[in-house]
Amino acid sequence: MKVIDKSLCDIWYQALLERASEYTGVFFVGVKTTGVFCISVCRARKPKRENVEFYKDAKSALAAGFRPCKVCRPAENAHSAPSFVEQALTLVRRDIKSRVSDAELRQHGISPERVRRWFLQHHGITFQAFQRMQRVNIALQELKNGRAATDVALDNGYESLSGFGYTYKRLTGAAPTQSAQVIVIHRFTTTLGPMFVCATERGVCLLEFTDRRMLETEFRDIQRLLNARIVTGENSHTRQTVKEISEYFAGTRRQFDLSIDAPGSHFQHSVWHELSTVPYGQTSHYQAISLLINKPNAVRAVAAANGANRIAIVIPCHRIIGKDGGMTGYGGGISRKEWLIEHERNNV
Repeated sequence: MKVIDKSLCDIWYQALLERASEYTGVFFVGVKTTGVFCISVCRARKPKRENVEFYKDAKSALAAGFRPCKVCRPAENAHSAPSFVEQALTLVRRDIKSRVSDAELRQHGISPERVRRWFLQHHGITFQAFQRMQRVNIALQELKNGRAATDVALDNGYESLSGFGYTYKRLTGAAPTQSAQVIVIHRFTTTLGPMFVCATERGVCLLEFTDRRMLETEFRDIQRLLNARIVTGENSHTRQTVKEISEYFAGTRRQFDLSIDAPGSHFQHSVWHELSTVPYGQTSHYQAISLLINKPNAVRAVAAANGANRIAIVIPCHRIIGKDGGMTGYGGGISRKEWLIEHERNNV
């Protein structure tokens, strides 16, 4: 659908100029002088305001005669891992216990430097560190299943128990012979940009867009509150999250069946519970939530608990708006909040 609201288009044009990631998937811009359409984070030279048209979905831009930009690849989602990263990850998945070296990457025509830069930008760690964390996560599961530490170390590519023990303790904070609590973190792509999901063995403890404000603080908080270290990896909870969130964005899921392991106070949990009862496709406000928990004078505290929610979409803090109908703050960005509310109303 073509958007003709001038004020909204002006906001989106500014987002295009600034390459604002929070608008990823919110709008698609057709460039009349080149015949291509892009998303907000496109790195190509910016067109003049009079040479662009805005659309709410890629299908509408295609129907208007625009073709996908080769720079930002809007039809594939610009936040998807580029092909060279997917190739590298394919090598890792082929034998997750073995280390993929820089030399092996080069043998497959992959630049180790480009892969390293991408992992540093999107995960905050190098590709080699990513692999080490994956192997430690597998080792942790094997140790918990009763395998001997020496067998686990040798089977995961370590030449000695001491080398394995050093890496294991540095990442988890405990020796291989001790019980270590870890939080696995997995990055995946959605319609509105990439998200991080973190989970313990009990359930999901964090689900946020990767550009969320104060994300590093949230990582520190869950590690402190759960007395655990974050390690790159997956478990049944992260895999179920990817599946259910994908269904949500496809418009086929309205409720979630995920197990939640969200640390917080009794008051925060009571607020998060009531947030989860706000029906799909509807909205509420802070005062209504305060009445539901029988604390009518705790509106500000409810707002703070709403802001402290670390599990986006599943605990639907995006459904909370101002009592006057105005959009209140949202950690993932107001534009995403508006998109999520409209998405749900269109799929009721």
